[in-house]
Amino acid sequence: MPATFLGHPRGLATLFFTEMWERFTYYGMRAVLVLFLVAQVANGGFGIDDKTATAIYGLYTAGAYLSALPGGWIADRLTGARTAALLGGIGIAAGNFVLASAGTPAFFYLGLIVIILGVGLLKPNVSAMVAALYPEGGARLDAGFTVFYMGINLGGFLGPLITAFAQEHYGQRAAFLAAGIFMALGALQYWLTQGYLGTAGLKPAAVQTKKPWAAFFIAAGIGVAAIAACWVGLIPLNPVNLAETTLISISGVAVLYFIYLFTAAGLDPLEKRRAVVILVLFLGSVGFWVGYEQAGSSMNLFAERYTDRVMDFIHFTIPTGWLQSVNSLFVIIFAPVVAWIWVALARRNLNPSAPAKFAIGLILMGSGFLVMAGAAVYVAHGQKVLPTWLCLTYLMHTFGELCLSPVGLSYTMKLAPKRLAGQMMGLFFLSLSIGNILAGLTAGEFDPNNVAAMPGQYLHIFYFSAGLGAVLLAFSRPVKKLMGDIT
Repeated sequence: MPATFLGHPRGLATLFFTEMWERFTYYGMRAVLVLFLVAQVANGGFGIDDKTATAIYGLYTAGAYLSALPGGWIADRLTGARTAALLGGIGIAAGNFVLASAGTPAFFYLGLIVIILGVGLLKPNVSAMVAALYPEGGARLDAGFTVFYMGINLGGFLGPLITAFAQEHYGQRAAFLAAGIFMALGALQYWLTQGYLGTAGLKPAAVQTKKPWAAFFIAAGIGVAAIAACWVGLIPLNPVNLAETTLISISGVAVLYFIYLFTAAGLDPLEKRRAVVILVLFLGSVGFWVGYEQAGSSMNLFAERYTDRVMDFIHFTIPTGWLQSVNSLFVIIFAPVVAWIWVALARRNLNPSAPAKFAIGLILMGSGFLVMAGAAVYVAHGQKVLPTWLCLTYLMHTFGELCLSPVGLSYTMKLAPKRLAGQMMGLFFLSLSIGNILAGLTAGEFDPNNVAAMPGQYLHIFYFSAGLGAVLLAFSRPVKKLMGDIT
């Protein structure tokens, strides 16, 4: 009898734990990165100002999503998903070990680049192999991805708990060392148990030729040359300017692609109408992640500086990064509830359309910043606030995420012309990258020397997010009509 994992192919366990440890390191890094960068040199950090630190955070999180595009290409054309995922796991572990030992910002940035490349090789290809375990598709595939999704959130929950504890009790660099060790263990278990994957991801999807390898080596050479030029000072490295330039470049690519899509992609009238819906969802996704990704930047600094984390009755101070685990915990608790609500509404023909769910998600996420504005009023008067303010904000963000995030990629794929499905997936990741960079730049506007401005700044994020959601909700019916028979 074939080995199984929770009633699924045993190979799902291999991928479950590989992705769990990848998310462990990603969310663990998300919880400690900005705190490390702004910590004084005497305390083991780099003493970087908030604006620069949050720009670095935005570049890192954006890069982690954007690297999925070349990572998927490498697997499809050159190595196969299985090898790409193994190399990615090794790269993530190695990058974290570089961070743990980097004595200068230059080496630290190099470690971040290695991690980004590793995530790009591992994350999309592990997901692709999950699908390959279920060639029959259907309900079993959906159930398999549900189990896989729980592994993602389990890693997201555990990562901040361990890395933040290590950072506060064993030194700033201990967080990166812990992330590297656990990712190395994840890569080891993947290598030892990959036999359970059968033929999934064993070979490239496309036939290998010399041309893809040549393209790979040319691109790799350009990348190495650019890094070397920054290293020796030929290209000045200013993270804020780099973030702004990257934002303009990626946004320009998105604009040009949509122009191409509507003018030269050969779409018929129905496909063009559906492409309008994809554009609306793209803009909604960007707006959502601008607010949501404040969690690891401005809100993490808020937790560090303005939140009373001391539990006097047990003489324990909650590590700042532990609050980053709250979102994943809420997802684990409430994802089944939200899924049940959609099913119950669908039975009564009341299930909101994709644009309406996006709008609801934006409004809920934006409402979290109304809570933060209230907390910031107390801070502006010189008081610290309880962690419950942040927890309530993260609860609102979780509800927003559960309305928007699962819908985004699903409906992008449903609406996309079949011949452009891969490009549409890349476009969706592009929206996350733009949102993450904007989030980092927005977080940089919070000035620790001007706390009085903080309530207004959180209100501005609320107005932007909830306002965008309200506009989208107002136009959800006409936008739904453009979808045709897609439900």
